[in-house]
Amino acid sequence: MKKIRTKIYKPLAGLALLGMLGMQSCTKNFEKYNSDNTGLSDDALKPDFNFIGGFFPQIQSSIYFNFNNTTGDFQLQQNLMGDVYSGYLCPPNNFRGNINNMTYSLVDGWNASAFNLAYNNVMAPIFEIKRRGAEQLAPEFWAIALILKVEAMHRVTDIYGPIPYSSYGSGGTSSAYDSQEAVYTQFFKELEQARKILTDYVAAHPGVSLFSKFDMIYGGDYRQWIKFANSLRLRLAMRIVKADMAKSKAEAEAAMNPANGGLLETNRDNVNVSGFGLKHPLYTIITAWTDIAMNAAMESFLVGFKDPRLPKYFDHSTKYPGTYKGIRIGSLVSSKPGYTGYSIPAVAENKTFRNNTPIQLMASAEIYFLRAEAALRGYSYAGGTPQELYEKGVSTSLSQWDATTSAVADYLNDDKSKPIDYVDPQNAANNAEATTDITIKWNEGDAFERKLERIITQKWISGFPEGQEAWSEFRRTGYPKLFPVVNNYSNGTIDTKIQIRRIPFPSTEYTSNKAEVEKAIQLLENKKDLGGTRLWWDRP
Repeated sequence: MKKIRTKIYKPLAGLALLGMLGMQSCTKNFEKYNSDNTGLSDDALKPDFNFIGGFFPQIQSSIYFNFNNTTGDFQLQQNLMGDVYSGYLCPPNNFRGNINNMTYSLVDGWNASAFNLAYNNVMAPIFEIKRRGAEQLAPEFWAIALILKVEAMHRVTDIYGPIPYSSYGSGGTSSAYDSQEAVYTQFFKELEQARKILTDYVAAHPGVSLFSKFDMIYGGDYRQWIKFANSLRLRLAMRIVKADMAKSKAEAEAAMNPANGGLLETNRDNVNVSGFGLKHPLYTIITAWTDIAMNAAMESFLVGFKDPRLPKYFDHSTKYPGTYKGIRIGSLVSSKPGYTGYSIPAVAENKTFRNNTPIQLMASAEIYFLRAEAALRGYSYAGGTPQELYEKGVSTSLSQWDATTSAVADYLNDDKSKPIDYVDPQNAANNAEATTDITIKWNEGDAFERKLERIITQKWISGFPEGQEAWSEFRRTGYPKLFPVVNNYSNGTIDTKIQIRRIPFPSTEYTSNKAEVEKAIQLLENKKDLGGTRLWWDRP
């Protein structure tokens, strides 16, 4: 993007009415996907469930947002927020004269995007699916809608905290917020509901799938959707471990119990969205806009570990040939081409990111790391020891990126390599010593926290480039240990050492839904709508 533009989105109070008034954008997209230009009515489309299924391509491609290939929206929703705060990426662009998200001068016009896009493009069409009777007419479709809703909206609550959820679509001119604890409670109920619906459907209709032509992830394989539901449930169960350990344990064990349908296990199970002309938004941001580069944290860990995934993730620096060079968050980046030529996500050398690269929402490696942590905490049904599951997570991730068997073995046995210091060859003010001396090889004699750091550090590496999830796990665990911002322009609202914890509510909510957003602020830990305020599950 040559220039970031601030967009004005419809307030949520209005969005709640979209489903009731016909949902202009979703109806438009429905016609695009399903009309044969003969003017067929909804009734004519009902026999093959187009009248419900036609909404799913929009929903699936709007989570990691690139619906209709609107890359600018993705840049604001994720790339200049979660991708940066996770330590994955950093732009070589001095947007707004460096008074921006990277220096903790949070830009409301950017940070409303994740909120508005989720309600416009996921919640609204799901509401319409429900209005059209999916729960009764096509329960298996409804089950998948519930899974996608949780996948989309847990990202939103993990950005802002309290969100409108249980009351969405109830009508009126305002939308009440639920506490994050209440939202998570509903997530777990919806995932169990979805799992049971699909399990019963598969038992009653083996080999039948009317959803296949709408499915951008699993081609209509309901057993795979059951695994996705369980894996998502496990992710969210581990997220709340510090806030409610009993609930965390119960939900994690239900997710891991083999009797409930299984979890993602191989790279063939990975949750990848593709088809319907979907394009990977990072490709445009990297190649056409030159607006993103490697983060210094990735350089420190991947170069230090001699990680086989490094050339799959990033290209060498063209400014400093033969090296991988990242940008530290909060650096006062000079205008282009000042930092152009630092390492970028791999588009030239290994061509990992192409226009049609599938968008990954979840990988099987993540599930092994979650199970390793569950085993470390003594949960049942983890299916192995912490070491076994940790090593399986590492090997699964390395295999995903074509590492050889010998390379996997060498990596797992490396007890010497450590993250390296960061050196910015253009400005020594950005230099920083390595944040940790964590190594790769499992050491059973380590203390609990050292083991957890090792698990989460490798989980973080394996999750690239999905920065929103990585940022959430960093806030939950404190791992990996990321470089703090060089320059903090938050006026004291965000602690440099603790780092950013959430995004404030959009200003549109203050103008259109004022009474409810003020109630929502009272649900926050310190009753302050600030970037430094911790979420419910984010405990020191």
